[in-house]
Amino acid sequence: MYINKEIEFKTLINEDQYHALIAEFGLDNNIFAQTNHYFDTDDLKLLNEQTVLRIRQKGSNYKLTKKTRAFVGADEAHILISKDKADEMLKNGFNADIIGLPYDVKKIAELTTYRTSTPYKDGTLFFDKSEYYGHVDYEIEYEVDNVAEGKKIFNDFLTSHNIEYKESIRKSKRAFDNRDNK
Repeated sequence: MYINKEIEFKTLINEDQYHALIAEFGLDNNIFAQTNHYFDTDDLKLLNEQTVLRIRQKGSNYKLTKKTRAFVGADEAHILISKDKADEMLKNGFNADIIGLPYDVKKIAELTTYRTSTPYKDGTLFFDKSEYYGHVDYEIEYEVDNVAEGKKIFNDFLTSHNIEYKESIRKSKRAFDNRDNK
């Protein structure tokens, strides 16, 4: 298991802004799909604790991730898993002790993101198109190591591109909230 700190700033954008940014940064041929399969207990303990547990599938790679809110950003723990193990967990659920959560969990939602990224100043910009249960949305994420500097750079980026900040809730919550609208 490996652990890292995630500090990110994000905002929802519209489809035209998404395509304009992809063109501006020359990223048309650098978009890849990743599917997040989200897990929780029957009584949604993780959702209520603001913890995200997911298996992310990128190509033939699978990674189990636990994200917990921290004083700054989020703490993430990751375990690489095989396709067979991922398939078993997706089908049957699993005991999340393997990643430090004392719960039996099952799959509750999924979301596919078409993502591209580029280095930008002191961090990385991500441009995401996400599809889940008949919904499509677009988002910019800016991941950094320094909160204060990252926030300034992100806000300057939005201003210079005439993008109005729109709060975006976690992808896991968006997928969960819309899963019954298939």
